[in-house]
Amino acid sequence: MTGPLVPFREIVLKVHSRCDLACDHCYVYEHADQSWRTRPKAISDEAISWTAQRLAEHARTHALPSVSVILHGGEPLLAGPARLRRVCEELTSALNGIAALDLRIHTNGLQLSPRYLDLFDEFGVKVGISLDGDRTANDRHRRFADGRTSHPLVLRAVELLRQERYRHLNLGLLCTVDIRNDPHAVFDALAELEPPLIDFLLPHATWDQPPPRPDGSPTAYADWLLAIFDRWREQGRPVPVRFFSSVLSSLSGGPSLTESLGLAPTDLVVVETDGQLEQVDSLKSAYEGAASTGFDVFTHAFDEVAAHPGVRARQLGLAGVSETCRRCPVVRSCGGGLYTHRYRSDSGFDNPSVYCADLEALVRGIEVRTAAETESAAVAEPHELIAAHQDLTRTLLARLHADLDGRGGERWDEAWELVQTLERTEAGTVGLDGVLAHPYTRTWLLDALDAVGDDRPGAGRSATLRLSSSVAAAAVCAGLERDVPVAYREGGIFLPTLGELRIGGPGERGIALVRATDDGFLIRRDGHAAEQRIVRNAAEDSPGWLPVRHVGGDGTPGLLLDDLDPYRDCFGTPVAPRLGQPEADAWSARLAGAWERLTAVVPDQAAEMARSLVALTPLVTGHPVVGQHGYGALGIGGCTDTEELALGLLRGFRRAKLRALADVTDLYALDGAWEHRTPWQEKSVPFSRLLSSTYERVGLGLFDPRFLDGVPQALDTLEAAAETTIDGKQLLAAVRKEISGTHGTSGKNSCKTDFDQETDRPGVRMDD
Repeated sequence: MTGPLVPFREIVLKVHSRCDLACDHCYVYEHADQSWRTRPKAISDEAISWTAQRLAEHARTHALPSVSVILHGGEPLLAGPARLRRVCEELTSALNGIAALDLRIHTNGLQLSPRYLDLFDEFGVKVGISLDGDRTANDRHRRFADGRTSHPLVLRAVELLRQERYRHLNLGLLCTVDIRNDPHAVFDALAELEPPLIDFLLPHATWDQPPPRPDGSPTAYADWLLAIFDRWREQGRPVPVRFFSSVLSSLSGGPSLTESLGLAPTDLVVVETDGQLEQVDSLKSAYEGAASTGFDVFTHAFDEVAAHPGVRARQLGLAGVSETCRRCPVVRSCGGGLYTHRYRSDSGFDNPSVYCADLEALVRGIEVRTAAETESAAVAEPHELIAAHQDLTRTLLARLHADLDGRGGERWDEAWELVQTLERTEAGTVGLDGVLAHPYTRTWLLDALDAVGDDRPGAGRSATLRLSSSVAAAAVCAGLERDVPVAYREGGIFLPTLGELRIGGPGERGIALVRATDDGFLIRRDGHAAEQRIVRNAAEDSPGWLPVRHVGGDGTPGLLLDDLDPYRDCFGTPVAPRLGQPEADAWSARLAGAWERLTAVVPDQAAEMARSLVALTPLVTGHPVVGQHGYGALGIGGCTDTEELALGLLRGFRRAKLRALADVTDLYALDGAWEHRTPWQEKSVPFSRLLSSTYERVGLGLFDPRFLDGVPQALDTLEAAAETTIDGKQLLAAVRKEISGTHGTSGKNSCKTDFDQETDRPGVRMDD
């Protein structure tokens, strides 16, 4: 098996191999593997010492920032306080200065007492307790050998953990599902105890020994869990439930939060009481010796176990699940189920989970129930997308302020105080929002964050230069009648969205003071009495003043033709130098013609473009480009034809909007894990590429239906793909609606033409 070695970050340390309960669903004592019978009851001092050494060695080798050790059994509290103290001391000492140690213990709680909890408090050991619900549910399996109930003793342990002095050690409750129990009664009993977390576990089963299904339903376990999910939501999600949180996370493009679900590689190893190193414990349900590796802590490093074929098989992610699972749209959420649950004696683990139907029903059930509340408003509402980007820019600015941590010096602090001043008035907030919404503000922030993070020389000064000029521009727009200091260098000041002013010669640097007036601003160099007056709509030949021009108006959107901003060079292709006035006038005329065509043919898209676009930056080449900037900018070449510019604007806007959506929400996950055939080309591409080209074609196709050839088939592929998140599905539904009869086409499959998909029109080449 290929691929990098995945280090272990979690160690299950068996400190005692016996138990004081006789649970009939226990995988250690009641399932296929009976190796517990030959193991010592308690872990030895030697095994403890070697485990600590091996773990420290492993953490040092892989530079792990932290490792988690779970004290387990049998019942780990049977090891006694003295032995548990020895374990904690050895591990803490060995990891000191190497990695943070997260110590936990999973217990049935029967032996828990203040004596144990005081010990755990000393070493920061978090405590998780097994409890299957109310007394009826818990007594179904968790009894003493003579049949007595354990429920009152477990509740006593939970109440002990709820005491103020021990509350910080409470890890939560683990509940094994039994569909014969009343799901509402189980959840209510657990939630009433106010645990920090509830973790529901499917009972261990395989295809050889399938789980009980009293009514024969293939989705009985999903139905049981969904009943709890509905109760959980009705009660306002009073306590986190790991199983549900994991599904919700993966549906939104995030990671799995539990080993039982998702495609994350395993990073866990088990140390038995005799020092044997084994794979995950649940494998004992499959067959005798399924968890064995043949290694032990006395003679083998953890890296040797990590390279074991059985461990590697559980680190392959998508490649490690069956072909059936690879083709299933919910595989990102269920991950093929727990590895143990895939076992069948004639085919090993190369199968879907024995809970396959349950997992699919559970994922789809949660998705249907939560789609409306988890969908991002930015996908459905253009104004919400703009607002989300404004929030993102402000977040980045706040992060830059925090990352600088004083390195910006007095000038940064002065500019930051002015930001707060502007936000105290409505006009100031509007002025600041206007500057922050300029797409190249994002380019500056990302560059500044990288520079500060890399500790580049002058990073603080450079960040201060742009912030002070941005604040000055905002103050001018807000009409703030006070002197705003602006740092300048090379004799020039650039005020974002306004223009560039020369106030000195090359190499000169210093501070200038900017003060707003009714029609522009006054500027003077610090320490100089002479002021220069700038009228915002002044002609370009005003001394030293180059304004950022506006193009459009009279029925066209008013856009900045930004050929000045020093951060506009972010498109990966050369930007044009400052345009002459005749060239700028020609741009404005062509834009008016293109906009007239767009408004006539695609009025909805034209209206959204008018609300969303902020700036056009001329490029040397003709194709529209989206770069590393905020929402609202397009780089576009000097188109000479109205139709060409209309299509170029449309294509560029679709690219910009999809990019903007991807900046604020996850439309897909695991991109590149699968490849998909494009209907318009004989090749397979990743999901992201098929989505982007399809999204562009829809926009162009509403202008010229020939571009819609193959789009319905592409949408079919995208909608059925495993990569799609809830927001991705929302976007695809909106795209499907765009090409329905509402927008001038006659249905899902009415767009086929003989049009050549590789048009040679400049500016709109579909170069996937």
